[in-house]
Amino acid sequence: MAQPWRVVDSIDTDEGLLDLRQRGERDFLITIDNRVLMNSSANMSEIVLSELACAPLKDKKRPRVLVGGLGMAFTLKAALDNLPADAEVVVAELNPIMVTWCQGPISHLTGNAASDPRVTVVIADVAQVIRDAATKGKGQRFDAIILDLYEGPYEGDKGRGAYLYGKKALATSNAALTAGGVFAVWSEDPDKAFEKRLQAAKLPFNRQRPGRGGRRHVVYIARKTAKG
Repeated sequence: MAQPWRVVDSIDTDEGLLDLRQRGERDFLITIDNRVLMNSSANMSEIVLSELACAPLKDKKRPRVLVGGLGMAFTLKAALDNLPADAEVVVAELNPIMVTWCQGPISHLTGNAASDPRVTVVIADVAQVIRDAATKGKGQRFDAIILDLYEGPYEGDKGRGAYLYGKKALATSNAALTAGGVFAVWSEDPDKAFEKRLQAAKLPFNRQRPGRGGRRHVVYIARKTAKG
């Protein structure tokens, strides 16, 4: 008989109760309003997202990377595993409780990646961090921007999605990248409209669906031109 889930911690949000749930030693869920956001045993696409985004930076001197969304820190861990010791990784997370969990009850899942000395976690909207990088000059630009947000780009130029995945937002992300920089996005499913917007923003991309069988999420890896 499967063990029951137990609530480790919970906080009320505008979207409902945000829960951290545990079953056994390493099986965790993060849910909001009883809807599963993250599962500690299903993270292949998030890991591949960071591996592909950071692979070109392994030999770069002092690369600067932005991760949008901390989640369970699997995306962050994969980024750190593929970056040099002098890298700087900024994580933009809206909810402080996620940082508490990643540095506390689920820190063992990622070797305490959220407390790595290369990492700075800011409680901020990642869209604002991108806008700041785009306007403050070359020293503040990123060599990679990794967006691992549970909404994904499906809303496009409508609603919340517009501020990260709309035409203007993609142009801003392009401006926030260094020449040859990587723009990596997690998506639940392929999104043709998003792909057209990437092309219009001069961010050529490739699309992958990591894993075999079952539900396979999508990873978009776009690259700013070297002369950008």
